[in-house]
Amino acid sequence: MRIVFLGTPEFAVTVLKRLLSSKHEICAVVTQPDKPNGRGNKTEPSAVKAFAIENKLPLYQFAKISRDGLEQLKELNPDIMITVAYGQILSQKVLDIAKYGVINVHASLLPKYRGASPIQSVIINGEKKTGVTIMQTDIGLDSGDILEAKEIEILNDETAGELTERLAQVGSYLLIKVLEDIDNNDLHPIKQNHSDATFTKKIDKSDCYINWNKTAIQIKNLIYGANPEPIASTVVNGQILKVYTAKITDIIFNVDNLKNGEILPESSAKVGVFVKTGNGVLQLGKVQLPGGKVLSAEQLISGRKLKAGDVFEYLLTAKV
Repeated sequence: MRIVFLGTPEFAVTVLKRLLSSKHEICAVVTQPDKPNGRGNKTEPSAVKAFAIENKLPLYQFAKISRDGLEQLKELNPDIMITVAYGQILSQKVLDIAKYGVINVHASLLPKYRGASPIQSVIINGEKKTGVTIMQTDIGLDSGDILEAKEIEILNDETAGELTERLAQVGSYLLIKVLEDIDNNDLHPIKQNHSDATFTKKIDKSDCYINWNKTAIQIKNLIYGANPEPIASTVVNGQILKVYTAKITDIIFNVDNLKNGEILPESSAKVGVFVKTGNGVLQLGKVQLPGGKVLSAEQLISGRKLKAGDVFEYLLTAKV
């Protein structure tokens, strides 16, 4: 089949690689316009754009695809269009261009976790399982018929980045199967139960400030769901501390007289850095101070950047 592929982040690159090695023809790749990113606000191409250029694939970038890309996409005469974390809503006119319409690779088990951040959100919410759904795109938000789905378990201490890589691999194989089913006229679409739908929004920095009044497990889930981007953060001694990893300790401490967010007296470079939460004790793992390297919390306490009795603050209320 002639395919127009629409995607933007690294997750989409994994799927695009699989398509490129298949029997199908990629007649064009569409990705979001270049955007400022990182220090210095330098404009950088998306991961999909970089891959398309490297592999000499025809490339298009539309500020608004439903306004700017309609005629060019029609001229490509695709059999099907595939979206993978593309980042723009498609109009009905775009959906109607290809013979088989548009199908989407979505990183959740629909109708749960529709929207922009399904992978981060399942970890933050403490889910034990997730998956990938291939769906027929309609005019709604991730509301089209389910063409295929596969469930996987979320591993212990798995970051959103690590889960993204696994789901991308699952999604790429699942997509090839669906394309074969289309070729063989063997699709069996299933309507979504819209009453079971849940929705996610884009996760930004303000969503990842650690509230130490929450439970240790809630905070741990936030830390792993926010890794590798935008990274959970807190304030200590007037500085923002990024927290990349942590774990729930099974050591029993007496924390009755401590504040939520306080580093326990037992903390040291030898045994670890322990913090009281609203319920339970969290042991910090990899952390980072402004301008510094990512280090273990033990390295920071050894270098006296942290000490027992320091109190981490919720960034929204802290004065920095």
